[in-house]
Amino acid sequence: MSPEVREYSGSAGEWDAFVRESAAWTHFHQYGWKRIIEHVFGHECLYLCVRGDEGEGARGAGQEAPGGGGGLRGILPLVRVRSPVFGHYLVSMPFLNYGGPLGDAEAVRALAEAALARSRADGADLLELRSRTELPVDLPVSHRKVTVLLDLPEDDAEILWDALKSKVRSQVRRPRKEGVTIRFGADQVEPFHQVFAEHMRDLGTPAQGLELFRAIAREFPDSAVFGCAYLDGRPVACGCGFEWNGEFEITWASALREYSRIAPNMLLYWSFMERAIERGLGLFNFGRCTPGSGTHRFKQQWGTRDETLWWYQDGRGETEATPSPDEGLYAWGVKVWQRLPVPVATALGPRIVKYIP
Repeated sequence: MSPEVREYSGSAGEWDAFVRESAAWTHFHQYGWKRIIEHVFGHECLYLCVRGDEGEGARGAGQEAPGGGGGLRGILPLVRVRSPVFGHYLVSMPFLNYGGPLGDAEAVRALAEAALARSRADGADLLELRSRTELPVDLPVSHRKVTVLLDLPEDDAEILWDALKSKVRSQVRRPRKEGVTIRFGADQVEPFHQVFAEHMRDLGTPAQGLELFRAIAREFPDSAVFGCAYLDGRPVACGCGFEWNGEFEITWASALREYSRIAPNMLLYWSFMERAIERGLGLFNFGRCTPGSGTHRFKQQWGTRDETLWWYQDGRGETEATPSPDEGLYAWGVKVWQRLPVPVATALGPRIVKYIP
């Protein structure tokens, strides 16, 4: 008999304690993302769980277990993203690289089955569980995305520097010679978004709003990292990422096109790597991308390795993936968006992209 799946009603502390004891946990499994998504986007969060029976130490709703976990056997953070234009999706986790169920094999299967049943009952166009690792579930899987990883040496950035190709080292030195400096901290949220919004406008893609990144900085002050590259007092490149479980992932990064000649983003990435080594982290994660894309090639130049992602899906009709604002029926919008003034694109972007998970 399959274990019972229920909506989670315990504490954030219990949820997070269980997450951090799970081998495949990621930053995006943490309960704080529920608060962010509900506050910033207003989306419905269907956070599901499986608990053991009373003999296995299950506790009542809201009771936090010493040592973490209590009666939890599995969890699944699931978010509904629905609009009349882009469609109806249940995703774990939207806007982010990873999600999916955590727990023992039986609990993971039960959670996936419950999500599938909910998706079909609600008439969703697609259920997507964005797992970083293979799961024991009976769902079609997509490998259309990879994440790109770089193993970091212990304590000594010079070892990594010496291992880089000479061309990459030259590209890192160039912005430094031009006077580019790097700053990290919570005070970089607004400069980060200034660069990010203009870069996304230039790509023809709606950008997430400043409120998302302010909420991230508030919710995760110890693990969210914002950094910017400056030239003559102006932010010209930026990055935002997360530290967890011995690694750092740079999740969003941008640079202004007019400064591409001096490649400030190269110095910024190197500075993020130095910072990760100083903090004793063993892995630098460049984030997800499409194999063979220009973004993929940029990441490969650092001497990285690819890790295939396991995105489990169940779609209705011909829906095989979540929508992209620059593909299919929406591709016409890229050139239109690129012509918008930056303030207009920055104001409109969050109203659109909140429905593109």
